[in-house]
Amino acid sequence: MTKFKIKKGDMIKVIAGDDKGKTGKVIAVLPKTSQVIVEGCKIAKKTLKPTENEPKGGFISKEMPMSISNVKKAEEK
Repeated sequence: MTKFKIKKGDMIKVIAGDDKGKTGKVIAVLPKTSQVIVEGCKIAKKTLKPTENEPKGGFISKEMPMSISNVKKAEEK
């Protein structure tokens, strides 16, 4: 298993991809797939099936994992 310098709760900057230039907080690190989930980046719309809690179903916006090579730690000033 590889060790990463980025940990949950770190502030990072996206350096590649659709969200290039955005900064955000790391929600989770997925070491098996070398990916991170960043708050407010790589948002995807997911469908919800109707359930007892959500009788109509609908859509939610959810952060998706992105490659750890696309992010770097943000410089603190």
